[in-house]
Amino acid sequence: MKIDFKGVTGEELSFKINRVRLNTEGKLDIKPQFSRQVRKVNGNDKLNFIALSVKVESTDAEPKPFDINVTMVGVFEVEGIKDEAEERSFVIEATKTVYPYLRQAVSALTSLAGIAPLYLPVIGGTLFPEDRDSYGFTISGGGNLN
Repeated sequence: MKIDFKGVTGEELSFKINRVRLNTEGKLDIKPQFSRQVRKVNGNDKLNFIALSVKVESTDAEPKPFDINVTMVGVFEVEGIKDEAEERSFVIEATKTVYPYLRQAVSALTSLAGIAPLYLPVIGGTLFPEDRDSYGFTISGGGNLN
């Protein structure tokens, strides 16, 4: 299998300050929610897109000082995937490649907003639990993504 990383772009970068009163006596738990989408271009099976997203949203039950939604998309040209195991391996490795860009975008966005930067954790292994044990993601055709 040959993987060629073509680059990464920001698909969505949004930030909103919430005017909420936070409990100053307890620890603030941000609880970022991560998601991933894998897409292939119809008519070009070699071109793959890995979209990693992180979201932090304030709710009445769990108020947060801000809402943030960031999606970074990595573009990969992949050749020689023979089976489901190699497809899974590619998606895991591509996720590891795009994740540092997601981390950097989140810290830059929060810093530019004039608040203490939010640093997502450094991940040494896999980001998603389904990558540890089983083939827990789907590959979808993306239509015309040019």
